[in-house]
Amino acid sequence: MRAVYLLRSSRAGNRDRSYIGFTVDPGRRLRQHNGGRRRGGARRTSGRGPWEMELYVYGFPSHVAALRFEWAWQHPAASRRLPTFTPRRPRERPIAFALRLLPRLLCAPPWSRLPLRLRWLRPPPHPPLCPAPPPHVVVEEGGAGPPHGTRPRRRRRRRPPDRDTPPAAEDTPPPPCALCGELCVEAPPPLRCPRCPVAAHPPCLARHFLRSDPAHLLPVGGDCPGCHTHLLWGDLIRHHLGEDNDDEEEGAEPEAPALVHPTDQPDRAEPTPGPAPQKLTFQ
Repeated sequence: MRAVYLLRSSRAGNRDRSYIGFTVDPGRRLRQHNGGRRRGGARRTSGRGPWEMELYVYGFPSHVAALRFEWAWQHPAASRRLPTFTPRRPRERPIAFALRLLPRLLCAPPWSRLPLRLRWLRPPPHPPLCPAPPPHVVVEEGGAGPPHGTRPRRRRRRRPPDRDTPPAAEDTPPPPCALCGELCVEAPPPLRCPRCPVAAHPPCLARHFLRSDPAHLLPVGGDCPGCHTHLLWGDLIRHHLGEDNDDEEEGAEPEAPALVHPTDQPDRAEPTPGPAPQKLTFQ
């Protein structure tokens, strides 16, 4: 799971302070922020809590896509994705400013075509998001932990088959593509509709979805050629590959690339200098 989250300080007299960050485990990251720098929290949140997680956005295809979203949310004036950026208004609270920027980022390319999900953690009613996020962005409500089935899973190593044992023949033939009619015997494997037995090659289904929007390479969604149910492309790929099936261990925080502003200082503690090297003299 790759999520970009928004924190709100719940301290009396300081409830409008906010913080934006990236994590693979929102529940664990919230405990680290409330535990201070000694327990892995950030420098900007240490000693200013307790903190509450307002929401998080997840469903990014890679760490780089999520970190770019985080950086643009933190530095809207320096981001090229917000050309019509409106600076923070006088007396506008930081949490309200962050919530005003969020829907504009969701509507900006390239994130406007990603299968993102927004999960509110505060109890309703929620503040309205204006402009409204794209229609394919799913808005959810839930606890601080990641939803069921979104934790990274470890891949099990398959045992190599015995050379002396002949491979077992498959009883069921591969399904034909519902669009081109050819058998789905070559890579990549076919995409299947979750509501009907239709299977199709990914390129064929992508062209079918892009009939009304041929200017793009990847579709956002479309109607199933069999049952005509509207399907999201990201959900089909996520169902085909497994939900966030990463190679990282469960709950591991990846090391973020250098995608921060030059004036920002990292939250990591500076390394302690070692002993000075001794001078060697030759006689």
